[in-house]
Amino acid sequence: MSATGTERPCSLLIHYEQSEPPNIVELRKTLETGNEEQKIDALKTAILLMLNGENVTSLLMTIIRFIMPLDNKLVKKLYLIYLEVVDKTNAEGKLLNEMILVCNFLRNDLIHPNEYVRGSTLRFLSKIHQAEILEPLVPSVIANLEHKHAFVRRNAVLALFHVYKNFDSLCPNATDLVFNFLQTEGDSSCKRNAFIMLFNCAQDKAIEYLSEVLDQVSSMGEVIQLIVVELIRKVCRTNPTERSKYIKCIFTLLQSSSPAVQYEAAGTLVALSSVPAAIRGAASAFIDLLVKESDNNVKMVVLDRLMSIKQRHSKVLQELLMDILRALNSPNMDIRRKTLDIALDLVSPKNIEEVVLVLKKEIGKTQSKELDKAGEYRQLLIQAIHACAVKFPDIASSVVHLLMDFLGDADGGSAVDVILFVREVVEMYADLRASITRKLLETLDQIKSSKVYRATLWIIGEYSTTAEDIDGVFTTLREALGDLPLVPEDEDDAEAEKKREAQKVAQPAAANVSRVLADGTYATQSAMMEEGAGKGASVPHLRSLLLGGDFFLGSVLVATLAKLALKSQQHDIDQITKNLIVVEVLTIATSILRLGSSSVPPTPIDPDSRERIVQCIRALTEPSEVTRRAFQEDTRHSFSVLLVEQQKSKPVEPTKKKEVDVQADDLIKVRQLRSKKGAAIDDELYEDADADLEKATGVLEGAEDLSNKLNRVVQLTGFSDPLYAEAFVNVHQYDIVLDVIVTNQTGETLQNVALELATLGDLKLVERPQTHTLAPHERKAIKANIKVSSTETGIIFGNIVYDIAGVSASDKNCVILNDIHIDIMDYISPAHCTEVKFRQMWAEFEWENKVAVNTSITDVNDFLKHIVKVTNMACLTPESALAGDCGFLSANLYAKSAFGEDALANLSVERQVDATGRVDGKITGFIRIRSKTQGIALSLGDKITLKQGIIPVESKSG
Repeated sequence: MSATGTERPCSLLIHYEQSEPPNIVELRKTLETGNEEQKIDALKTAILLMLNGENVTSLLMTIIRFIMPLDNKLVKKLYLIYLEVVDKTNAEGKLLNEMILVCNFLRNDLIHPNEYVRGSTLRFLSKIHQAEILEPLVPSVIANLEHKHAFVRRNAVLALFHVYKNFDSLCPNATDLVFNFLQTEGDSSCKRNAFIMLFNCAQDKAIEYLSEVLDQVSSMGEVIQLIVVELIRKVCRTNPTERSKYIKCIFTLLQSSSPAVQYEAAGTLVALSSVPAAIRGAASAFIDLLVKESDNNVKMVVLDRLMSIKQRHSKVLQELLMDILRALNSPNMDIRRKTLDIALDLVSPKNIEEVVLVLKKEIGKTQSKELDKAGEYRQLLIQAIHACAVKFPDIASSVVHLLMDFLGDADGGSAVDVILFVREVVEMYADLRASITRKLLETLDQIKSSKVYRATLWIIGEYSTTAEDIDGVFTTLREALGDLPLVPEDEDDAEAEKKREAQKVAQPAAANVSRVLADGTYATQSAMMEEGAGKGASVPHLRSLLLGGDFFLGSVLVATLAKLALKSQQHDIDQITKNLIVVEVLTIATSILRLGSSSVPPTPIDPDSRERIVQCIRALTEPSEVTRRAFQEDTRHSFSVLLVEQQKSKPVEPTKKKEVDVQADDLIKVRQLRSKKGAAIDDELYEDADADLEKATGVLEGAEDLSNKLNRVVQLTGFSDPLYAEAFVNVHQYDIVLDVIVTNQTGETLQNVALELATLGDLKLVERPQTHTLAPHERKAIKANIKVSSTETGIIFGNIVYDIAGVSASDKNCVILNDIHIDIMDYISPAHCTEVKFRQMWAEFEWENKVAVNTSITDVNDFLKHIVKVTNMACLTPESALAGDCGFLSANLYAKSAFGEDALANLSVERQVDATGRVDGKITGFIRIRSKTQGIALSLGDKITLKQGIIPVESKSG
């Protein structure tokens, strides 16, 4: 095929690697004189050559003479494929003379005694678009509607459908024939094809037939039921008064044995009716599919449909919430997560107890070792119960003690969620504080996570108030800490202690164990056990964490004990006991300080932890009203303020209430009856109508769209180039469409004008744009599709090559194009997540890009707003934490890409101070970006580097 020719549409594609150039003469000779097998191979070769662009039309007459008369079924199938792909018209678009002979062979095949030959030929006719070929064959096609085999009748209906759809004059009464055929036909596939034809070509006859068999639809096959549902949807949209006639039929199809019919019927019912009974029936069908279908993709699609129903009919779905929760039995975490998201939005005072009971049972299942991803699922359930308790505080008391059993969970994420929930409950419900603190003391030795230990110590120290509670806390912590001091008196003793421990580990002990022999008798087996291993396993978790170098936990422990010691000073106990409590706290504090300065832990104590412990020691040795208030009142007040701020920062969906926009006695405004004389007086009355008219006609939106399009136009070549080109970059979610306008600025005809593009980054050119011929000063629009696979800044570059008419083809002309840079901001949107989730992702993501701040903006809050705007990220840090003017700011930013990728950023900046202590106004600091993939981290960093120095308009004007 020539480069300038237009590519033909083809319904058949076969890959073919030709090792040597084809020899048409040998192919013709084989087709004429070869045996049957050789002719079959030669015909296959001719088909493959034609599909790959070779011109073998000269073999058409040879195939008609020597191949088509053969009565081999494989040969007949192959020459039908050949006729499908061969050119049937000449250069002027007229039918080739050889096609007259082809029509004769096709007519003979349509009356062939073998049903396979007839059916294959009828199917071939459905792909023919030349009326001259189809016209003499129409009577034979109609005759095949009465064939005894369903395979022939099915394809005859499709062939007749194709003829009537493209050339209705060839068979004007085709719809009547098919309607009569449909009433007498018994095969479901034939009835389906006939019904599809009436549905597309004669909808009134399809409705007439459906009205006759409306009561029998439930007993029809799946293929017909799907078309019936589609017809009902189309009829009810065009004629809403017919809804009541077909609603009963749709309700019947909800009970179909076919999942596809159930899904389509439920979707149609939701679209046609908003009656609670109809919505309930459709939702029940969706839930039935959700529970019974094993394909996870189907479950996700059904959950999306339930999500859309929830937005408009949440009260109806609340009645079916317990059935929706049955989807939690699926092992897929995405399905569980989406199910819980829907359930949490549907929780109401009527079903909250049942929902919490189900969540409790699911948490119990997570303790099984056979359950896949039990820790992640448990954390998801705990977060769901937490959300329920925040929404309905009355159920907090029934779940908090159950969740506290998971504080010692090896999965730190779920244990952290539990302790954060407990911390909120103990602040909000004073009557639960005593039982919660007792439960925490009982489970203290089971806690393994340092973060959970810190939060537990804070709760115990803050809410233990009575003398008995304080005494119980000291007893429990003394056991968890072990013998003091934590390190020997000097380093020599430490070395001796290590040697003694090593000797204990090396000394084995004998133990007798009973074993069952192969013959069923018992015998005693002697085994050597290491005592050191048992002794090491008995070290309390708190002591092991401190010896491992967790001095942040040590500082929290000392602060908790100091707080309890200050509380004990106000109780009615003797002074000696008060002094003993203070001395014990001081002993523990000094022991932790000595541990931090020794060589036992892997790392020395950090300055912050040391300073905090020293402050606690000073508060006990030099007590004052200020320190007492700081330890006993200010900390709890700060936590109460934090809870209030967290509640404010949570996005709350506004409840839509019906508002009366028009009163019953309001004036009805009709534009056609507007008075001409009082036009000025009526302007105010018709102002809203004019605004509505502008919105309806899209005047305002069109102006905005035009502005956006102009911003996306990229000039690709210069004004003095022979070809001027500019492109409009249309960015979709997963692909980019380039609308390139190419103008011939010369006075000569340019041939084979081809747009050649290449990409850099995760971009891929879908197909190469076809070549064009441009007359002098002619303009052509060329489209190019580019697939995007990840969030990364990409570059599109290339050139335009062309030939000049009348000049040697060896002289190729080329115009280099300007690069097109794809902005990462087109794929990033602001998103929100919890602080715990942000920290978890921050720890997991391995790609980090650290960008130094270099800007002329002088205010840290203005700089934060500027970064949020240029990166299209959301600020997770609440506004209350950013208030004030201290010259320092730290904020977390979060965004999500169209491909589900997470982008995290932390901005830490401060205003510089010169040697005299005066603020010079310059901002310094860093912006750290983390992501799971390298591309998004680098692209965001480049974007910030490019835009951070640009002063926004607000800052300039301010």
